[in-house]
Amino acid sequence: MKEALVSEFVALLENSIEFKDGQVKVLKPDVVKKHARKLAEISALEKGARSGAARYFTRLIAQELGIIPASIHELYMARGTGAVKPTFTVPAINLRVTTFDCASAVFRAAKKLDANAILFEIARSEMVYTDQRPNEYTTSVLAAAIAEGYRGPVFLQGDHFQVKPKAYSTEPAKELEALKTLMKEAIAAGWFNIDVDTSTLVDLDKTSIPEQQAVNVGLSAMFTQFLRAHQPAGVNISVGGEIGEVGGHNSTVEELRGYLDGYQKELKKLDKDAVGLSKVSIQTGTSHGGIVLPDGTMAKVSVDFNCLLELGNVAKEYGLGGAVQHGASTLPEEAFGHFVQHEGLEIHLATNFMNIWYDNIPADLKDEIYKYLRDTSAGERKADMTDEQFYYKTRKNAVGPFKKQSWNQPENIKSKIGQAWEDQFTRLFTVLGLQGTSQIVAKVVHPVVVAPVEHDYFVGETEAEDVTGLAD
Repeated sequence: MKEALVSEFVALLENSIEFKDGQVKVLKPDVVKKHARKLAEISALEKGARSGAARYFTRLIAQELGIIPASIHELYMARGTGAVKPTFTVPAINLRVTTFDCASAVFRAAKKLDANAILFEIARSEMVYTDQRPNEYTTSVLAAAIAEGYRGPVFLQGDHFQVKPKAYSTEPAKELEALKTLMKEAIAAGWFNIDVDTSTLVDLDKTSIPEQQAVNVGLSAMFTQFLRAHQPAGVNISVGGEIGEVGGHNSTVEELRGYLDGYQKELKKLDKDAVGLSKVSIQTGTSHGGIVLPDGTMAKVSVDFNCLLELGNVAKEYGLGGAVQHGASTLPEEAFGHFVQHEGLEIHLATNFMNIWYDNIPADLKDEIYKYLRDTSAGERKADMTDEQFYYKTRKNAVGPFKKQSWNQPENIKSKIGQAWEDQFTRLFTVLGLQGTSQIVAKVVHPVVVAPVEHDYFVGETEAEDVTGLAD
């Protein structure tokens, strides 16, 4: 790293750190804490060497303070064997808008409850419309942990690392290679939890379940073996599989057994000693983003919690930690306790946190965003859509283009949104049973410090830009 760049960032941090031979020594933690947001801001809003330096220093500072990117695999294995009781459901939180501020709210809520069984995630598709690649996302989350005085493992997850059916049907090798490249980029950024989603290729027109799941099974096993070959020494990446698209028909025991039987057989062919999945995602009646009615309110969703319990128990028979619920953030709060009661291993939450942001931004910014959506997303509007339905469906498309405006909101607005997020996370974490989970996690999860590679922060990400398939 150029000496001038090092000097600039040491000065930015008021000489609160020392940097030598790829190592950071934190001299004044409180001063570093004060400037953590600036590191995240440079990472998110700038390009080139300064952005790379902000990400690199954030990773080094975090690990020096005991904030370590980690795999949740061992916790899930302990859940599967009964060594850890099913008294809580792990939330996997997709952070889309002002990720640093939202992650800060998560850490504040978590500290109040002594909780850290929490996943921070973003999907392949979300990286596109939020304009966030893995290293930027990691930096925002770790900088938030620094700013809030959090210590311990941080579980970063690639959600829906999904094979695109259209791309796969025309150029399968290129699509698979794009996903492999993205996986390597994510691992380099400290993401040691990856949800492999090839359920998009399940073919329900086939007559038997093994035939329907054949492509899903084969690719799930192949990607698992790939991740095992590229995971850092001492780390078992938590790999998740999926048997059916969220929003489709509810999953069945027969489908799950067909998938897991085939998966384990195929994985043994590739590597008889490879560690398999830690979890599997199923469909129980939810949909991503929820269903908005013409008046802008959300439709009530009927979740089959017994399906979640039954399939979770089947997953444990195969050595997994349990079953995962997607598309649940827009459910009423009183529903979340049922996920714990029915032993849901993990629940994915996303849309409602973006909704909170939209509900609290100034009217002039919202008007500007909605005008942008009318101009750029008109093709997504169906003839029978009301304005409320159109804006709700397309508002995600404005996250990336309005990133700078989002970051630069007045302090009173950021504070208001941050408090709304913190209150929401506190309620959710409480009903999901996360109180005291820091102690449970500490007994079974032993994070391995993986030193960041300087090349990945100043060259590697740029090189990967055009081969991950994000822009397709």
